[in-house]
Amino acid sequence: MYPEQATAAGRPRLRTSDTEREAIAEVLRAAMAEGRLTLDEGGERLTAAYAATFRDELTALTGDLPAEPRRQPATRRSVQRHFSFVMIVAGLLIGLWVLSGAHFFWPAIPLFFLVTSLFRHARHGRHPHRMHLSH
Repeated sequence: MYPEQATAAGRPRLRTSDTEREAIAEVLRAAMAEGRLTLDEGGERLTAAYAATFRDELTALTGDLPAEPRRQPATRRSVQRHFSFVMIVAGLLIGLWVLSGAHFFWPAIPLFFLVTSLFRHARHGRHPHRMHLSH
């Protein structure tokens, strides 16, 4: 074991991965967006996060920050606007169905997706889960 890799307790220090660095960088970016860190301080911490070799170096960067950034809750007004949009589109689709004289109620398919998106908006907020692809 190399001396720089040992902790005070004698245990080896664990190396960090790119995924862990990126997760810490995301927390730092969220803290900068919320105003918890200044741009200069956030930039310094981001540089240190990407340069970190061991896990304990990363924990020191976020020790004074909340564990998870707050999610933006769906405001009542934005859900009401979304509901209004769904109702207008539903009215248009049903009107087209009546005018077309089709036997099958085809507006059910797009209405299913519109109503599902409305429920997701009301439950999870404006931006539910963003997917990040790692290379």
